[in-house]
Amino acid sequence: MLEPPDIPTERIIDRLWAAYGLRIGHIAFLPLGADQNTAVYRAVAEDGAPYFAKLRGGAFDAIAVDLPRFLFEQGVAEIIPPLVARSGRLSADLDPYTVIVYPYIEGRNGNELALSPGQWEAFGAAVRRLHTAVLPPALSAAIPRETYTPRWRQSLLACLERAEAGAPVDPVAAQVVAYLRQRRAEILDLVERTERFAQALRAARPPLVACHTDLHAHNILIDGHDHLYIVDWDDPILAPKERDLMFPGGAQGFLGYTVEEEERLFFRGYGHVEVDRTALAYYRYERIIQDLAIFCEQLLTTDEGGADRPQWLRFLLSALDSDGPIAMARRADDTLAGG
Repeated sequence: MLEPPDIPTERIIDRLWAAYGLRIGHIAFLPLGADQNTAVYRAVAEDGAPYFAKLRGGAFDAIAVDLPRFLFEQGVAEIIPPLVARSGRLSADLDPYTVIVYPYIEGRNGNELALSPGQWEAFGAAVRRLHTAVLPPALSAAIPRETYTPRWRQSLLACLERAEAGAPVDPVAAQVVAYLRQRRAEILDLVERTERFAQALRAARPPLVACHTDLHAHNILIDGHDHLYIVDWDDPILAPKERDLMFPGGAQGFLGYTVEEEERLFFRGYGHVEVDRTALAYYRYERIIQDLAIFCEQLLTTDEGGADRPQWLRFLLSALDSDGPIAMARRADDTLAGG
């Protein structure tokens, strides 16, 4: 979210005191991310300690805080744990938001700073610990399981039909309509190909592990001591390991290395593993479809969003760039010549 939500900062400050016992002397909105349901703040307590306060709108699943807290307590040092509120929970209510508070770590993400070879290895090792973690039964039962749902494919098809019907709500939406009409055949092929992979995976039933699901460069943070952290655990899932392994070498915003170098360094830390290329191709395609569907829905169905709309449009128009994630998805697709 690039613009602050319509909630007085005094309410946030009061809630941080009531829920966490934090006396906040200063709070500032941080214009970060493309998620319209999430607003983040840097809050500095009167004793000088900085905190990262996250306001999450819409439905909130406690697994988003329970899983990273568990992993941190198991010794995974690449996690910034959520603070425990006075209630004993890892979040607090601030209608219509859920508030989660973390220690504030000053640093740069993987789209601002090239990870060193050692940091790539640490990244891989941390993901391996996630994938091999033995979760308590109650925690495991609370994590959603992969179903290879057609939700985003159906949503994107609906956007194509909406584009054919015309009637854009504003000039930004008009650009989206033109883009979808121009790329219609390519998008239909993408949806059809992804559905075939989904059917194959439903039939094969590969083993499931705990996955982060969003390991792109912006969610890898390097602090001033060169320590690496994995952040933004909003949507964990039990899925084939390729749900996370799609990111290294997947044109996901990391700097400084070729695709082959990213994969080599990551797997040096992760360890040897047989990668299911059907699952890898599926997840890379599905990620593109999800991004297209989300941004199309946001831009076609409403003129809301303010300063976020131009950013959403840029993300949308670049989703099928020939040198971006679509190229890496096709590289993993063995059904294509040269895949």
